[in-house]
Amino acid sequence: SEILIVGCDPKADSTRLILHAKAQDTILSLAASAGSVEDLELEDVMKVGYQDIRCVESGGPEPGVGCAGRGVITSINFLEENGAYENIDYVSYDVLGDVVCGGFAMPIRENKAQEIYIVMSGEMMAMYAANNISKGILKYANSGGVRLGGLICNERQTDKELELAEALAKKLGTQLIYFVPRDNVVQHAELRRMTVLEYAPDSKQADHYRKLAAKVHNNGGKGIIPTPIS
Repeated sequence: SEILIVGCDPKADSTRLILHAKAQDTILSLAASAGSVEDLELEDVMKVGYQDIRCVESGGPEPGVGCAGRGVITSINFLEENGAYENIDYVSYDVLGDVVCGGFAMPIRENKAQEIYIVMSGEMMAMYAANNISKGILKYANSGGVRLGGLICNERQTDKELELAEALAKKLGTQLIYFVPRDNVVQHAELRRMTVLEYAPDSKQADHYRKLAAKVHNNGGKGIIPTPIS
């Protein structure tokens, strides 16, 4: 499969393990150096990493200055105009956990994304954020085609975590797509700037990620309009 990852987080760390790098140069920082976005070429901003995955980071302003959401909007428009989406099977938008402003919600709002998977844990604030994101999806689902694909629980080893994640999924009218157990191999891989699949392909954790990928693939087109808790 041809895969494109678009990092939509000002930290610009969505793609670093795939590229074995500190952090990728972002569209916004490259545009600032070049003068404007119009002065950039696609090959300036798109890097190819592990398994030929194409990587782009939208970036954001310095902390406390400007609107980070604008970076997402600028970046997606640039990618569209420069043919980044041609011959791609999967586009993954890695968006900030809390929908804090309309710009971050752009992939939801402008029909760029078809299905949304919320990565959460059994901690109260993570579940609160997942419910908030569901409210955002509900807002745009009626006017567009975006749907909630499900929840993915990233285990933090809190009490009754699996039960809480399943209960929240039920409340939202969706499913818990996968419960990813906590494993220190993730930190070991990160220290070497690698994904777990590359660093430890035969590990149990790598197998969990493969199963998760298969579940997301097989769930295509089965997303729902969520029923968030008010």
